[in-house]
Amino acid sequence: MRLRLTFLIFIAAACTPISQPTSDIPTSAVPTASATSIVPIASATSTTHPTMTPDVVATPTSTPIPNADVFPDPSSLLWTRVVDGLRDPLDLQHAGDDRLFVVEQAGVVRVIESGVLHEQPLLDIRQRVGSRASEQGLLGLAFHPDFADNGFFYINYTDLGGNTIVARYQIDTTSELADPASEMILLRIEQPYANHNGGGLAFGPDGYLYIATGDGGSGGDPLNSGQRLDTLLGKLLRLDVDAAEPYAIPADNPFATGGGLPEIWAYGLRNPWRFAFDRGSGDLFIGDVGQNRWEEVDFLPAGSPGGANFGWNLREGSHAFAAGEAQQLIDPVAEYAHEAGCSVTGGVVIRDPALPEWQGIYLYGDYCSGTIWGLLRAAVGSWQSMDLFNTDYRIASFGEDASGAVYLVDLRGAIYRLERTP
Repeated sequence: MRLRLTFLIFIAAACTPISQPTSDIPTSAVPTASATSIVPIASATSTTHPTMTPDVVATPTSTPIPNADVFPDPSSLLWTRVVDGLRDPLDLQHAGDDRLFVVEQAGVVRVIESGVLHEQPLLDIRQRVGSRASEQGLLGLAFHPDFADNGFFYINYTDLGGNTIVARYQIDTTSELADPASEMILLRIEQPYANHNGGGLAFGPDGYLYIATGDGGSGGDPLNSGQRLDTLLGKLLRLDVDAAEPYAIPADNPFATGGGLPEIWAYGLRNPWRFAFDRGSGDLFIGDVGQNRWEEVDFLPAGSPGGANFGWNLREGSHAFAAGEAQQLIDPVAEYAHEAGCSVTGGVVIRDPALPEWQGIYLYGDYCSGTIWGLLRAAVGSWQSMDLFNTDYRIASFGEDASGAVYLVDLRGAIYRLERTP
């Protein structure tokens, strides 16, 4: 397998150009039911699951690493299957204990405990979830930092009308399962198209709830949602869910006192498919799916003020896209052309204490190619990205458990854990 060590074009050297760009959906100002898939590719919508391949199908790149003092040898790691039999899993989270919780697109949250998939789900709201289009459904999950005490968790789903709902649920203390009647809706965001719904949720180190939204869909952002500040589309939102119900606006949100919608924390996003805070540093990483040429990973260091503009649709990655100008656009820290894949899946920073030499390396992947990269900031300050594994997974998400072990969600129905090779 070919190892690729990439110095990003806006940092050190040119990325590989692409020869035949394609559009993921025709640009149009007219809403349409047509859509790409959940992480755009048509085959992901299949409702049948093929026979699972052996536990380890990820192939480490075998070429010697030229900077062994920077990137460890990926052949020391493997992906081991934990469970299979899931139906279109999209997300994996933990609640601070030994369990894992997996989001299934149709509207079910499944429970994994001690490597066993429970038959009884934590939550089943299939009757409320619209998933007729391939990028709709139950898309994200986050547990309140005080979940052990209050039983609150939050989900992001598209309703039967195709609009985004962010809601809170609570655990029934008798059954230890979620009570569907406990739903409290925080946000309802009208979606003009069926695709680009974003869907990620996470509590930041500051205790606030962050929500990733797509630009509303179609292609090329015809409504200019990414750059507009009068819409919640194409944004990273930030809410205080403890100060009031359904939420309050943190005082330091950039538009808390005007100039834009007060929920907005950052903007200029197209279809952020998975973001995560580094549990070690508090830094923020966002995987933002590109239009038809470039996939990108965005970054904000811990403690950054709100108001970051990641550039869409003025830029796709670090490259000019639409006409217009804006000040202080933030370039991605990693990008790749569509020769290497078609849809980025944002990942997590490795903090597994069992893998000390991998500490601080951010993993991300491509849904179409199955490639998994590592990303780190070199001592000189530039970012380096290297392909680590070539897999046949349909990478829908990465996740962590309470101890820091890293997991991968394969849309075809399986969960894998990153482990050291025996």
